[in-house]
Amino acid sequence: MPTRHDIRNVAIVAHVDHGKTTIVDAMLKQAGAFAAHQHLDDRMMDSNDLEREKGITILAKNTAVKYHPKDGSAPITINIIDTPGHADFGGEVERGLSMVDAVVLLVDASEGPLPQTRFVLRKALQAKMPVILCINKTDRPDSRIDEVVNETYDLFLDLDADEEQIEFPIVYACGRDGVASLTKPEDGTVPADSDSLEPFFSTILAHVPAPVYDEEAPLQAHVTNLDADNFLGRIALVRVEQGELRKGQTVTWIKRDGTMSNVRITELMMTEALTRKPAEVAGPGDICAVAGFPDIMIGETLADPENPIALPLISVDEPAISMTIGTNTSPMVGRGGSGKGADAKSAVKDRKVTARQVKDRLDRELVGNVSLRVLDTERPDAWEVQGRGELALAILVEQMRREGFELTIGKPQVVTQMIDGKVHEPVERMTVDVPEEHMGAVTQLMGVRKGRMDNMSNHGSGWVRMEFVVPSRGLIGFRTEFLTGTRGTGIAHSIHEGHEPWFGPLVTRNNGSLVADRSGSVTPFAMINLQERGVLFTEPGTEVYEGMIVGENSRSDDMDVNITKEKKLTNMRAASADNTENVVPPRRLSLEQSLEFCRDDECVEVTPEAVRIRKVVLDQKDRSRSASRAKSGK
Repeated sequence: MPTRHDIRNVAIVAHVDHGKTTIVDAMLKQAGAFAAHQHLDDRMMDSNDLEREKGITILAKNTAVKYHPKDGSAPITINIIDTPGHADFGGEVERGLSMVDAVVLLVDASEGPLPQTRFVLRKALQAKMPVILCINKTDRPDSRIDEVVNETYDLFLDLDADEEQIEFPIVYACGRDGVASLTKPEDGTVPADSDSLEPFFSTILAHVPAPVYDEEAPLQAHVTNLDADNFLGRIALVRVEQGELRKGQTVTWIKRDGTMSNVRITELMMTEALTRKPAEVAGPGDICAVAGFPDIMIGETLADPENPIALPLISVDEPAISMTIGTNTSPMVGRGGSGKGADAKSAVKDRKVTARQVKDRLDRELVGNVSLRVLDTERPDAWEVQGRGELALAILVEQMRREGFELTIGKPQVVTQMIDGKVHEPVERMTVDVPEEHMGAVTQLMGVRKGRMDNMSNHGSGWVRMEFVVPSRGLIGFRTEFLTGTRGTGIAHSIHEGHEPWFGPLVTRNNGSLVADRSGSVTPFAMINLQERGVLFTEPGTEVYEGMIVGENSRSDDMDVNITKEKKLTNMRAASADNTENVVPPRRLSLEQSLEFCRDDECVEVTPEAVRIRKVVLDQKDRSRSASRAKSGK
């Protein structure tokens, strides 16, 4: 069959923070994608604000470099897909793999294969793709290159790789310095026999198969991603499998439900470095962007009008975690950060607080996010949103919050399945790296969450690696306690491991809440009196309302407190007038920590300025009646 030797399509996959985006930056610079005077940021592919803040890749993105071989032959276009390393964004990984012919598996020279390494490699092996192993960060002082290579071989065997896949080439690299070599360097050193990524480029050309096509086959192009433009409208990112796409051409658009319609391509663009440039034609193997399709969705096909043949839809794993997202129902809805004053009026001018606005935004998210589902609930102003993990859903809420939405978020729940008449729940494989002295604390934490240890290894460096299989709901709220128990030194990562029979009841939070019993403004006098009762979340001057959670109780039950109490002034000098007491700084909870803290009868109020935890039922008397009925069994 004819082959296009002028193009290669490859995805870079790895665990979180193993250096994918950094090595793509170095490839772009060394391939001459930028002018000498051009100012370049670090992690150029992480274009999203949230990606830069959190230091992780959330969206799969593509770039293209023109590589000029050293033998002087014609330049070759290498399309690179930078995929997320976090399993919660697994839909992005699966979508990225549908665009390429091979993967580069990046592994940290010290940490070795971790859970997300297993996850992304499993997807690549299932797709029967060849793999190039890149051992990155060889300059780390604690690197152990030989052991990491052996662990990677074990992982391939564990995932049932075939003989061709396990005969992978190995490249050793320091992505930060832009250096790669085919010769193993000493542990803790940068490869000495190279000063560029030339060996990495040549390995990609040698081992990534060039796209093959059938000259007689009709047009087939697969929609793998979506974008938007103020002038062009919705843009579809497609990989051309067979035939050619041309600007102005009329094609058959085959939708997910099988219906077809003829549409004209109004614009065709090809990626060069980080920009899209107009083009006239795209051939087999090309990844291009096309406009002219108002409602096109991921997984659909553009085909030949004379002989339309659909490509298979992109399938993703089932969601494991769900949460309820609805409109803000608190007394402070639409009142800004402080809830009072002229600044609040200007701040809430563009606030989005209606059910219609929330539903439209969730529907828009479904367009580009293939791993998300939105289901109706009994209430007209709330919806159940299902996704891969807690982080993926928290990212969605954070994006909506920055767009001006006010929301009420329910406690994350697991998505169960009925298998052979029994309830099964999702389980995770959790890998924990901790110093030896914190082993007991981690084992105790996992025991409470019904986690069972599968493996434990000691590399002799004072650190221990433990693997647990634990129900997904046991990990809701785990990270904060884990960091406390290991004094901030532990590293924990998990991936979805399938479903197992229901593990039974879990009690993961032992402490109750301190609940405000009236509306008002927090006073330092009240905080001084309450801080011995537990840990407070609010600062002096913060507006609170009845039913809002202002702290964590030191005991297991909830306590209603008056945090707005003021000190009465008299004209008599008190004996304690010269005594000074300090207000302990409150604990500030992020959005993810607030979701972790919630119990079943609590929810999180999210506004652009504030994140507040509150009771679902705000009225103290109503909560007392419900508790009494629950105790009496009525």
